[in-house]
Amino acid sequence: MLGISPTNLYRKIKALTGQTATEFIRNIRLKRAAQLLKNEHLNVSEVMYMVGFTHHSYFTRCFKELFGVSPKSYSK
Repeated sequence: MLGISPTNLYRKIKALTGQTATEFIRNIRLKRAAQLLKNEHLNVSEVMYMVGFTHHSYFTRCFKELFGVSPKSYSK
């Protein structure tokens, strides 16, 4: 659809954002999780599944790396 190969797409994302495609997508999902935790008053497990994570420990680790606090602390 874009008219470029997957490799060139990954290179373009890396050039524009400084992140790999996987990191870029994960960070978008984590930012959405942060919005949901702040505004929707949902629990961490609900938000985790809504944004596409399946393992609580991985979600918590990634969230903490990006925001510096755990998801539970962030929601308070």
